[in-house]
Amino acid sequence: MTLSVHSQHKCGFVNIIGCPNAGKSSLINSIMGFKLNIVTPKAQTTRHRILALYNEPNYQIVFSDTPGIIQKPSNELHQRMLQYIEQCFQDADIILLILDAHKPCDIPNEYIERLKTCMCPVFIVINKIDLVDEDILFKVENEWKQLVPNATIRKISALYKTGVKELVDDIKSLLPLSPPYYSKDDITDKPERFIVSEIIREKILLLYREEIPYATEIIVNSFKEDEKIIRIQADIIVERETQKIIIIGEKGKSIKQLGIEARKELEKFFNKQIYLELHVKVEKNWRNNKNKLNYFGY
Repeated sequence: MTLSVHSQHKCGFVNIIGCPNAGKSSLINSIMGFKLNIVTPKAQTTRHRILALYNEPNYQIVFSDTPGIIQKPSNELHQRMLQYIEQCFQDADIILLILDAHKPCDIPNEYIERLKTCMCPVFIVINKIDLVDEDILFKVENEWKQLVPNATIRKISALYKTGVKELVDDIKSLLPLSPPYYSKDDITDKPERFIVSEIIREKILLLYREEIPYATEIIVNSFKEDEKIIRIQADIIVERETQKIIIIGEKGKSIKQLGIEARKELEKFFNKQIYLELHVKVEKNWRNNKNKLNYFGY
């Protein structure tokens, strides 16, 4: 008797947690083979839980990227971001804890205890091994073997793809038998407008300093696509008038540069000409306003 296609198919949620800048998004981009999630050197680049759908004929791996673990949440937005990490423990088939071998951070004890008692397979993935020597790597590996004895340790460089294929092979071997949860044609659970907002926010993180990137939110009001061009209108939300002035810059130079950089990235992602129109609006203290956070999708 031959098995049906679905009975031979494996699918599961591989949920990724870790400290800010450990390389969670970089790992997903490396596995997917293209840039899906935004990446910057700054902490708290990822704010949402974002699913990346890795598809092969007999596999669908649903990678779940999450915000970095915030040690001391300072506003309601931070609390919402931590809730995404909480969700990861509830629906995971496999959990990956990503660590930066170069700059290890303190994982709160509550997360370590949950990893130790987790019913699903756990991987401790030590990233950025290209930045450290063997002695440091050996020390980090042994420390985590003692902290989470039930975990499988893997060492990778997401940037250079060292050990990434082997990690994916390990994940495939542990996936449960299941039909795909999403269409095999999809690459993420997020709509096109979300991708647009993330690309604009990435450029703000790269172009502006200090508090400005963290006080901004992007709302895509219009996304109109025809055969040759996509026309996009988006609002950049800030908390204060002074932040609005900085975003716009002298004679509009800063927002013009932002528009150029965002448009280039959008054209690369959508493989189509982009017309991008940006406006800046003030929503006072939006990071602590529960109604605003709900409206913004947190």
